[in-house]
Amino acid sequence: MGTALVVDDSLTEQKIIRSCLEKEGINVLIASSGEEALEKVKSTRPDVIVLDVVLPGRSGFEICRQLKAEASTSTIPIIICSTKGSEMDKFWGMKQGADAYIPKPIDQAEFVQTVKQLIKQ
Repeated sequence: MGTALVVDDSLTEQKIIRSCLEKEGINVLIASSGEEALEKVKSTRPDVIVLDVVLPGRSGFEICRQLKAEASTSTIPIIICSTKGSEMDKFWGMKQGADAYIPKPIDQAEFVQTVKQLIKQ
């Protein structure tokens, strides 16, 4: 079904997201920081990236912007998944190049549907 890179520094969130994706047959890779995510993207080329905003080091917004600016990673769909769920946060996330923005706590059905839709593109 594809591979998702989940970038979140919360072990609880990692487990919740991993569980609902693996139930759908999606392989899951985990990164706990933006820097680790950038390394894994280069070495594994995931089909979709699930990115938290609040991360140690650089923010998810910065990582999203960087990945979308590089030719080698610009076509990988990015879902920002954050507790920062205001309309302004969503607007800013999409402005950074995100393909979708899902507030936490996630609606698992909506989340899985969004991931599957972006993997198929």
